Amino acid sequence: MKKITLLAILICCSLGFVQRAQAQDNYTEGPVWEINYYRTKPGKFDEYLKYLRANYAKSIAKQKQAGIILDSKVLLNPAVNGPDDWDIAICYLYSDFGRLNYNQATEDQMQKITAEISGERNKEKRDAKNDANRFPLRDFIRTRYLREITLKP
Repeated sequence: MKKITLLAILICCSLGFVQRAQAQDNYTEGPVWEINYYRTKPGKFDEYLKYLRANYAKSIAKQKQAGIILDSKVLLNPAVNGPDDWDIAICYLYSDFGRLNYNQATEDQMQKITAEISGERNKEKRDAKNDANRFPLRDFIRTRYLREITLKP
């Protein structure tokens, strides 16, 4: 009886693996998007876009050049539904989920990039200045991670 129960459990577990393998027969996994959603504070939308233009655009170009990210986008939500909904999303495209793990070499590259853009070499001062510039303009809502897939023919 124990052998039959064990066999039944083993079969059920293996069916789950088969189903997952069959699902991947339908698509190929692609890169991963990290999407950060923000809500600009009242009357600060244009000022926040100006901040992004001055800082974010330069940083993204350097991150792409360094191979940290593949791409980045800024998305606007034209149909905001209430005070807890987002109006600006900042998206970063990574080659895979592994690129989201902490890596000291990547951290060092990012610190070098932000120091070049801001002109401030001291990390604490640079972070405090960046926070003081952007926090009055927007509130963080949430982060989502999405994987692109390519459907197989």
